[in-house]
Amino acid sequence: MTPASPPTPGLAPVPKEPPWYRPVGNECELFETAFRQQVPLLLKGPTGCGKSRLVEHMAARLGRPLVTVACHDETSAVDLSGRYLVEGGDTVWQDGPVTRAVRSGAILYLDEFAEARSDVVVVIHPLTDHRRTLYVERHDEQIEAAPGFMLVVSYNPGYQRGLKELKPSTRQRFLAATLSHPDPDVELEILQGETGIDTANGKKLCALVHKLRELEPLGLAEMPSTRLIVNAARLIQAGLPARMACDAAIVESLTDDAEIASGLRDLVALVF
Repeated sequence: MTPASPPTPGLAPVPKEPPWYRPVGNECELFETAFRQQVPLLLKGPTGCGKSRLVEHMAARLGRPLVTVACHDETSAVDLSGRYLVEGGDTVWQDGPVTRAVRSGAILYLDEFAEARSDVVVVIHPLTDHRRTLYVERHDEQIEAAPGFMLVVSYNPGYQRGLKELKPSTRQRFLAATLSHPDPDVELEILQGETGIDTANGKKLCALVHKLRELEPLGLAEMPSTRLIVNAARLIQAGLPARMACDAAIVESLTDDAEIASGLRDLVALVF
């Protein structure tokens, strides 16, 4: 076998300006403190509440490259640490995303971490304490995290409840912050910051999504997120009628049930 290949960049360049993000609490301060103190961070919150945008914003603000992995139930330790590949008749080692992040001192973001297989949790444990090391079993290599490395994971407690949850022994290795749906005034500010939508339509979209979040009896699997109304606002800004935009970006995204969809459309008609 040939020697290990040098670390491949495989990292998104640090943007000159951080992506726009409107804090809803003290999450930015906590993130930066966790980074300075070399403590991993767990972000909890519903779909579309801004977890990923926060990580992108803070990575750029701190001047660190970002490696993001979307975890699922097929995600294994090998996928993340690396594997041997055949290239031109030779067998070469290729670092996985976790290994690249550790070598380069990047911020490593494992999205929906609870979805990953248990062997992934075992691999990242030494990165969450004083050791800050990664053992790559298939390559028989122990790697110390380069300066600037930070581990951030996220999951949706509401979605995971009754399915997969993080073990207490894993949770207690992290600082934790809960992100939730913002208050109407803050959500309007986010909506306008993201899309530039006019105040009148922005207020209507925020009013609509807050009405929907209050209607648990509708039987929605997940409450509507800020992301949904951002998408609706973009469609409105592009010239679509408001009801059509809400139907495509909100109603159809939330349900496949014809009866529930009809009730949602009635609410849209009341607001617009």
